[in-house]
Amino acid sequence: MKEVLNHLIEHRTLGKEQAKEVLVKITSGEYNQSQIAAFLTVYMMRSVTVEELGGFREAMLEQCIPVDIAAYDAMDLCGTGGDGKDTFNISTLASFIVAGAGQNVAKHGNTGVSSICGSSNLLQSFGYEFTNDIGKIKKSLDEAGICFLHAPLFHPAMKHVGPIRRDLGVKTFFNMLGPMVNPSFPKKQLVGVFSLELARLYAYLYQNQDGLFSILHAIDGYDEISLTGDFKMISQQGEKLYSPEAIGLSQINAKQIKGGSTIEESAKIFDQILKGRGSNEQNAVVIANAAAALHTAMPTLSFQDAVEKAKDSLLAGKALQKFKALVNPKKTISLA
Repeated sequence: MKEVLNHLIEHRTLGKEQAKEVLVKITSGEYNQSQIAAFLTVYMMRSVTVEELGGFREAMLEQCIPVDIAAYDAMDLCGTGGDGKDTFNISTLASFIVAGAGQNVAKHGNTGVSSICGSSNLLQSFGYEFTNDIGKIKKSLDEAGICFLHAPLFHPAMKHVGPIRRDLGVKTFFNMLGPMVNPSFPKKQLVGVFSLELARLYAYLYQNQDGLFSILHAIDGYDEISLTGDFKMISQQGEKLYSPEAIGLSQINAKQIKGGSTIEESAKIFDQILKGRGSNEQNAVVIANAAAALHTAMPTLSFQDAVEKAKDSLLAGKALQKFKALVNPKKTISLA
């Protein structure tokens, strides 16, 4: 690691194979915590290159426990986090809306590192039990149209890095990797990123793989559609700039989509929105992101029609049914 650190400190970059080799050694425990922390710190101070990110991604995917659910045609909705905006759990809510609209979802998530409440914290607060049992995962898809893949259960190599990330408490390149290393290898994916630079790195990497993808970045810095201003969407069809009005929704104020200051507060916001008791602005934001996913999964569906489909899923209680089927499948589902 000493040679690698000196190489990077001299403002040089790693090739794809070098990056892959370093990450394999990190995750296999060959380096100590101080060396790993130093390596992570380098990438907090300079941009990662597409070769480095591609190498890191390959290392993670080769070491993961794969989940064979290709028959379900499930998509992932995932953000990098790290945008510092402290919104509520928009992509997790959108995932249930998408499932409620009829598109299977394989949601990849983790506990919060640079945020208070990650998707794993949220679901755990409702009593959901994480699993990597393929039978239980398929049962979730059969009964709820959605499964949840808690990242540490599928990336055991991360055990050497997780505590360091928690201690640092800031975004690292592992935030960038999260959405790209879903162990089910989904062929449909909506990814939110915290910078336009990262959006273009993602686009370069995603254009070389099969399937449908869209990469989201709000111009004012959110890793999702925030409706606080214009947002960019990059897909196989190219790069498009949208305003909230262009998809049939109104622009909102950032204060209206703030999240909770604790996991409990975050769960309360999530619960209220899912039960149809969210504010108009909260509803609009989750509908917009779910619509982007549906538009990605079904390119013949216009963005505006996808908004209507997502709206129906949330307000008619379909998303809530999916949530109840996933989190507590043994109980009778009731919208009361």
